[in-house]
Amino acid sequence: MKSRKRLLHGTGWILTVSNRFSRVDRTGRSAVTSALAFLGICFGVMTLIVVMSVMNGFQLGFKDAIMELSSYHVRVTGADNVGLEQQFVRWCKTEKNIVSTTPFYEAESFMVSARGKQSAALIRAVPPDVLNTDKGFARELNMLTGKFDIAEENTIVLGSGLAYTLGVRRGDTVTLLALSGGSDVELLSRNRTFLVTGIFHSGYADINSSYAFVSIESGEKYFGADAQKTYGLKLSRVSGDGLTINAITKKFPSLKAESWRVYNRSFFGVLRVEKNMLMMLVFLIFIVVGVNIYNGMRRLVFERSSEISILSAVGGKSSEIKLIFIMKGFLTGVTGAAAGVVLGLLLSVNIGTIFRFAADAMYYVQYFAVLVFNPGNALYVQENPMYLLYASIPARIIPGEVFVIALFGILAPLTASFAASRNVLKMTVAEVLHDE
Repeated sequence: MKSRKRLLHGTGWILTVSNRFSRVDRTGRSAVTSALAFLGICFGVMTLIVVMSVMNGFQLGFKDAIMELSSYHVRVTGADNVGLEQQFVRWCKTEKNIVSTTPFYEAESFMVSARGKQSAALIRAVPPDVLNTDKGFARELNMLTGKFDIAEENTIVLGSGLAYTLGVRRGDTVTLLALSGGSDVELLSRNRTFLVTGIFHSGYADINSSYAFVSIESGEKYFGADAQKTYGLKLSRVSGDGLTINAITKKFPSLKAESWRVYNRSFFGVLRVEKNMLMMLVFLIFIVVGVNIYNGMRRLVFERSSEISILSAVGGKSSEIKLIFIMKGFLTGVTGAAAGVVLGLLLSVNIGTIFRFAADAMYYVQYFAVLVFNPGNALYVQENPMYLLYASIPARIIPGEVFVIALFGILAPLTASFAASRNVLKMTVAEVLHDE
């Protein structure tokens, strides 16, 4: 009990002296350094949170579209006989981690429209009720025109980029002129004509420009007997793909299961490297701020040499006196990081409004400048499309990343203060008091 009171008493005077030094520094020569340190931590944390939130929204938009529409979380092949296939489907329904199980076929095609325009496409045959059985698929597939209606024979839904390349709309027809498949599939045929019932848009441009969906019955009819039926599994936890694959391999040794990590490996790797490099560059802000705090704290130690000597003369230990300056750096980091987190979250939540405001402001500034100096070209002034593109990207805030950023914001001044406090009592008390 006595040791606890002694500890609280010691901490109390350290906090009091540290607070006293901070108050004096607000009006002294160290005021600018302290203000810059606080602002550096605040704006560093704010900038990093906003940048990472926008980057997360940009990258996760791609990843969600790829995972939900293209790769699935786990792909399973090898269910060649009906008995094994039915047994596997029943088992999937009993697994809590498996949210949906969707069978599909795939084939590559050279597609031609009635207007004579051509484009390569990837045709995926899925069940007509896939929007009801796969909620992730329905969420990422945004219909621009028409409906996702492939229940009728020879109906097709195209991606927006693919439809634009072919120059088709809802109600037009397209022909799968060339189609990959086995020996029983005609390579070239004009008899594979499909009615466009809808045009969709997703968050990934490659899917929009190359994907088309038909019914699984059409896939069985046109892709040939050798077409491989694949089951796409969606999981409640994406990170549980390894456990699910192990369970499938143990229960069904003849089946082959592959994770989403295998598909688009290079693309996901590039996104990860891009995010890491961006985080590394922005973290340099904390290094610069830390150096600034270190230099300012060393000057503070020198300026407070007489006070330090008096504290030592009245019984203050060297470690306790060091804690005064370490505490000052810690408080600077906490207050700066807290303010940066609040500002960063506010900007991230309203990032769309901010970019739209910036687009409008830039437009009116340019319009006014052109109107003054060259009125004839005022009609050609347009809003910057990049601002509108950024405004359409929803920021995604990941709490773990915000915590790490705030932690770095606190550690930077704390480390700098700890390094600078080593010069405390470098001179003896008698030398300092003699000089005074």
